[in-house]
Amino acid sequence: MRVVTFGEVMIRMCPPEFLRLRQVLPGGLEVTFGGGEVNVAVSVAFQGGQSAFLTALPDNPLTDSFEQELRKLNVSADLVQRCKEGRFGIYFVETGANQRGGTVTYDRDASCISMAAGSSYDWDKVFADASWFHITGITPALSSISAGAALRSVQEAQKRGIKVSCDLNFRKKLWKWKPGTTSTALARETMRGMMPFIDLVIANEEDADLALGIQAHGTDVEAGEINVGAFEDVAKRIVADFPNVSQVAITLRESISASHNNWGAVFYDTATKQLHAAPLDSNGKYEPYEIHNIVDRVGAGDSFSGGLIFALTTPELSSPDVAIRYAVSASCLKHSIKGDFNYATREEIIALMNGSGSGRVQR
Repeated sequence: MRVVTFGEVMIRMCPPEFLRLRQVLPGGLEVTFGGGEVNVAVSVAFQGGQSAFLTALPDNPLTDSFEQELRKLNVSADLVQRCKEGRFGIYFVETGANQRGGTVTYDRDASCISMAAGSSYDWDKVFADASWFHITGITPALSSISAGAALRSVQEAQKRGIKVSCDLNFRKKLWKWKPGTTSTALARETMRGMMPFIDLVIANEEDADLALGIQAHGTDVEAGEINVGAFEDVAKRIVADFPNVSQVAITLRESISASHNNWGAVFYDTATKQLHAAPLDSNGKYEPYEIHNIVDRVGAGDSFSGGLIFALTTPELSSPDVAIRYAVSASCLKHSIKGDFNYATREEIIALMNGSGSGRVQR
């Protein structure tokens, strides 16, 4: 199955190790590419699937370099649209440690994708060979124009019978394009308008509240307190509000510190009306991965989405209980990898989901 993802790619600029920007500027930064939707396309391709990335970028050497990177990672660059106006967005990442949280600083105003209307994309070409379409709440957060393009994209996919997944991905530093409306109110208004065209909803422990107004009771994200059972209610309420949604996946992060997180997820499938959690202990009870000494948590949610989509489109991994275990294991491993992209292999992911988490050298 060919998975198409749609969104903005940016140049990611990051100080080495755990240094802060003020410690290295003027000076050198680690420069790579990143962005929620391209991260998903890379995960799918790296694990053995077929993927393509749809975006709008300037016609310059930066885009040449990015297309080269896509081809290196076996992601199709055929849908990269070159534009005459707009720029390549940038974001700066400081990696947190212990009690100091990480930070992200955006420099993406007037980027090409924020100025590209839905009518500028050739949707017949985009979906010609597609079996799955993935988008996030980041694209509609950029501008009213990109919000319109995002809505058009899911409508065009649904019209062609293509399964659509959406990671709600609320970003409070975005959603500024409607003066007089708060970021949360604008996100809820926009995302609820897109939801009738979505089959699989993906969210983290607070996205359902911030993007849809559906809150999990007994959960305090800031304090790292997660009530797993409450998220079954969240999933059921999403499905009740939007009957077209057939599956809901929610990642659960307990932040003990920037360097130590507990990580897991739940997956609700309407076909069986069952909630599947991962990982589980030997008694079948939810027991999250304890991730110590985190290398880079940026992109972990995207690696979950990529792993889940890959599993659901791979017959031997596609049952809900296996797919959620695979996705959680994939995203757990991403915490050990620097950069936006998840370079964990399918074999490594399956080994972890089957209990091999010691980190021993493989010779």
